[in-house]
Amino acid sequence: MGGKGFTRPEGNGCVISIDASPGASKTAVAGVNEWRGALQVKIAAPPRDGEANEELLRFLSEKLSVPRKELRILRGQRSSTKSIYVPLPEDIAIGLLTGD
Repeated sequence: MGGKGFTRPEGNGCVISIDASPGASKTAVAGVNEWRGALQVKIAAPPRDGEANEELLRFLSEKLSVPRKELRILRGQRSSTKSIYVPLPEDIAIGLLTGD
């Protein structure tokens, strides 16, 4: 895995590994779980009917300044562990998500 351990290159962008925690009071990056190789994200939506997935994609779209339609959940549609394709280079995605 590249960067901080939660991304890997993929085509013209990268894949971000996310450990999602739905039901939070506010959607926010909670940190990086280096042992799991995942970005921890708290999600202010319940895990039903795709609400948490949509909130996660909305949040990532805003945080990364990428149109929502360009983000794709590759794995983990019904799991808290997700792989999401982002059309940005790893270093840019990492900087925008972690503030580095």
